[in-house]
Amino acid sequence: MVTLKEIAQRCNVSVTTVSNILNGKPKVSEVTKKMVMDVVAELGYQPNYIAQGLRRQKTHTIGIIADDIAEFSTPKMIESIMACCEDKGYRTIVQNLRLFSRWGDDWYDKEDGYKAALDVALNELLSIKVDGIIYVASYARMIQGFPKDFPIPVVMAYAYLEYMPTVSVIIDDEKGGYDMTRYLLSMGHREIGVIGGRADNIHTQKRLLGYKKALAEEGIVIKTNWIRCGAWDRKTGYEQMEYLKNAGVTAVFCMADQIAGGVYDYLEQHGLKVGEDISVVGFDNQDIAEYFRPALTTMKLPLPEIGRKSIKVLLNMLETEQEQNEKQEIYMPCRLIERGSVKRLSC
Repeated sequence: MVTLKEIAQRCNVSVTTVSNILNGKPKVSEVTKKMVMDVVAELGYQPNYIAQGLRRQKTHTIGIIADDIAEFSTPKMIESIMACCEDKGYRTIVQNLRLFSRWGDDWYDKEDGYKAALDVALNELLSIKVDGIIYVASYARMIQGFPKDFPIPVVMAYAYLEYMPTVSVIIDDEKGGYDMTRYLLSMGHREIGVIGGRADNIHTQKRLLGYKKALAEEGIVIKTNWIRCGAWDRKTGYEQMEYLKNAGVTAVFCMADQIAGGVYDYLEQHGLKVGEDISVVGFDNQDIAEYFRPALTTMKLPLPEIGRKSIKVLLNMLETEQEQNEKQEIYMPCRLIERGSVKRLSC
């Protein structure tokens, strides 16, 4: 491994001068700076961040723990976190728990396996002295498994942390559900059905609150058979559309674009047209949404914004050395993407 001393000897300068140049400190001539940087490149010098961190008590390294980087919501959050770290001079190390890759949807019931995977990730990040950790969840839920006396700052992206007083940066599901329902109301619909994911899921529950609030403002009595729950998949959309068709709804609010795909399938197979016979909207704005025919009106998740806000919160904690003494929730708004799947009804 090339050392600062070797570089200093090659350049006939002091080790302090080399260190100052590599750390961007002023009062070094451009000629000397260029000479040192040329030798650094020639010798392939790589700083020992761990050794530096032990000296400074900081490594300028951020740990990222992801439920599963293969989930559609995760890459955009991680990318924005890493980009911000790069701009601020921090390194990042990603630990992928691979929950869905390991166990598929059954991972919800693998409490011991999840805890073991999380422990490995936490211990590895602590062993290399990361300054702080961002946990990137694949969906909103209460994260368990962090020790109550965890020694470094943690920020939750897209989820909540049990026990510890920390910051959660999450989407504003309730407002998203409210805004989508208000949009359907503005298009003349009053019989609006809903297909959500798991009934006990935070996204489902909060989007339903927004839906009910919007209908209540218009004095619309909500019928129990207007609301259907299942999984976050195409099969659920297909199966639940039968109930909603029989309930006489004119529009269906799908809480995921994947669910909307199943609704499209059902309507096509039963001779009905989306945007003409029944209007359909989704949630997530996944890539598939614009390829549906007609293209799907949906809500765009603020995934990059969640990542950027999470890292800004964490870096502020580190730079001000302030302890988080209470839980805080920061809500990021979704944005309506209007396409061609909703028909305007005459009043």
